[in-house]
Amino acid sequence: MTISANELEAARARHIEVTEDTLSVDLQDGRTIAVPLAWYPRLTHGTSKERKHWRLIGQGEGIHWPDLDEDVSVVSLLAGRASRESQQSFQRWLDHRAKHRKKPRS
Repeated sequence: MTISANELEAARARHIEVTEDTLSVDLQDGRTIAVPLAWYPRLTHGTSKERKHWRLIGQGEGIHWPDLDEDVSVVSLLAGRASRESQQSFQRWLDHRAKHRKKPRS
């Protein structure tokens, strides 16, 4: 199945659901796209609360998770593209996250 450029441009997200292993995006045209959560390491390493805190950007052209500094475009999902973040960038993010994670109170 091929997707035309017009279909890609017209595709807009309306709702998101993230489980332990899947990112599902409901589109305004009635389709649902489901991809492995492993495609997006920041989402994989996020807590359930962080994954639930998302917002649509660009009138549904993409999804942003502010707590995880992650953005995913609908076009990338439709094209079957996983995160293109470099391993070095991801490791810096993990290191920063570990350094700034709140320690439990005694």
